[in-house]
Amino acid sequence: MILDGRRIAVGLAGFCTFLNLYMPQALLPALAQDFGVGPGEISAIITASTLAIALTAPFTGALADILGRKRIIVAAMVALMVPTVMVALAADVPTLVVWRFIQGLLLPPIFVVIIAYIGDEWPTAEVAGIAGLYIAGASIGGFSGRFVTGILTDLVGWRGAFECVAAMTLASAAAVALLLPREKNFVRSEGIAAAARHMLAHLRNPQLLATYAVGFGVLFCFMATFTYVSFHLAAPPYRFSPSWLGAIFITYLVGTVIVPMAGRAIGAFGRRGFTIATIVVWIGGALMMLAAPVWAIVAGLTLCAGCGMLVQAISTGYVTASAQEGRSSAVGLYVTSFYVGGAAGASLPGLVWARGGWPAAVAMVVAVLTAMGVIVATAWRPARG
Repeated sequence: MILDGRRIAVGLAGFCTFLNLYMPQALLPALAQDFGVGPGEISAIITASTLAIALTAPFTGALADILGRKRIIVAAMVALMVPTVMVALAADVPTLVVWRFIQGLLLPPIFVVIIAYIGDEWPTAEVAGIAGLYIAGASIGGFSGRFVTGILTDLVGWRGAFECVAAMTLASAAAVALLLPREKNFVRSEGIAAAARHMLAHLRNPQLLATYAVGFGVLFCFMATFTYVSFHLAAPPYRFSPSWLGAIFITYLVGTVIVPMAGRAIGAFGRRGFTIATIVVWIGGALMMLAAPVWAIVAGLTLCAGCGMLVQAISTGYVTASAQEGRSSAVGLYVTSFYVGGAAGASLPGLVWARGGWPAAVAMVVAVLTAMGVIVATAWRPARG
């Protein structure tokens, strides 16, 4: 299929969002050394952006339902360049945290609203394929935010790397402004009050509450694993450079290959059974990372990345299946719980790192995964599909 302008714009929106979100993750050891702080302190720059997303995601969709789609997407992408530049210029960690928080505030107006745009502007039969383009762009953006910045840091320093991300963000914004047409099928919603009523109803739905808890756990484990493995591999005996730390995030791309297979697996084994089995494999991957050889750590990361993306895809689909009305607000609440989990996963392992190092961080991940498995086993309906 030949990519037209709209499809390119959708992919660029996903790319730009996750390029900015994950741009410091492979650089945390270098930043900690530069600013003279420990893993717990520097991980606050990851926590800040994910917490900002969690606070604003549920309301972004409601706002876009009132104001429209394209103008919010483009305005947010242009504005995003400012905190990205300011991160590159920051003189201390508190300043980094503030500008990373502002970055996070500007991300939901891109990725939440582009998903709404897809649902509005494409025929139902094409929505899944277009959403796949968005996911592919997001995956490449998340990988680039770790890998490209790692290489650039070795070449021009971390400040130069972040300035390059700002330039890429501005270029993406210009392309989306040119290629994404104004919405034609937009229907103004009842407003924020109606969305708030739906949210209250969702919080009384036990299936949704259980799925929100799983979403919390997914990004908690992702952030805990990929944040603190960087400190593990930057320390002796490995002493990985920023480029090598960025390279380990190639494992992140495994999800783009296996997630499309989730539908057939659910059809064969049922949603609950397949999710529990995936979590068990995920625990095995986490435990593999306690081994000393680099190949074992990379293999464990690959399993963690693949299983995490599978559980994320399944639980996101279960949200729309469990919400009888107000699906946009149901997804918004899921996004909030997901990113609250990410904020916790970036910060809480830092509390145990000083005493137990990498094994303590892995133990925390395994505990959360076990809790997720129990929730799925006891609270999700056993229905197939």
